[in-house]
Amino acid sequence: MPIHDEPASYDVTASELVYQSGHVIDVRREQVLMPGGGSASRDVVQHPGAVAVIAVDDEERILLLRQYRHPVRHLLWEPPAGLLDEPGEHPLEAAKRELYEEAHVAAGRWEVLLDVFTSPGMSSEAVRIYLARDVSAADGPRHAGEHEEADMPVEWVTVDAATQLVLTGGLHNPLAVMGVLAVASLQANGWPPLRPADAPWPQMGSFRGSAAAARQS
Repeated sequence: MPIHDEPASYDVTASELVYQSGHVIDVRREQVLMPGGGSASRDVVQHPGAVAVIAVDDEERILLLRQYRHPVRHLLWEPPAGLLDEPGEHPLEAAKRELYEEAHVAAGRWEVLLDVFTSPGMSSEAVRIYLARDVSAADGPRHAGEHEEADMPVEWVTVDAATQLVLTGGLHNPLAVMGVLAVASLQANGWPPLRPADAPWPQMGSFRGSAAAARQS
């Protein structure tokens, strides 16, 4: 039997909204029937999902930017990324926007690099990571970021150097770790083709964030 993730759902007998942040997440408490016949309570962090961009230039360097992440009290080097909290926005357009706003970079070639669940034991967050190539400086004025995004230095790092940072504990952001290792594999295999940028993404959820859910309720 080939190994492949597949959708499934145990029966849910009760579901209660226990926290609505009004910003990004909601938390639901659900009673789930288990295979042995009993039921268990599971808290689920509802998350709108996100996109991330591994941008690679003509010198085969990866774009990383530094952002403060308050929950872990760290300045982390990450790929450009953003929430899918705009109703109706296509993930690819969101990725292009994030690359422009966070790094002032445009790309002429887009492919799907990875589709991942970042913390499936507690959260519904699904992330699509794109590979962006044929990159150049974006046209027009640079986007003015707010809060943590007002101070985000950008560096272009070789694939080898980025891989060593991952393996020696220098990078901790999961999207950076997964993206760097995936690109290292692609480079080692001569850059084989990937899925097109508009490939289906059935794991993308319909929840667009707590603020949007509050407006609809």
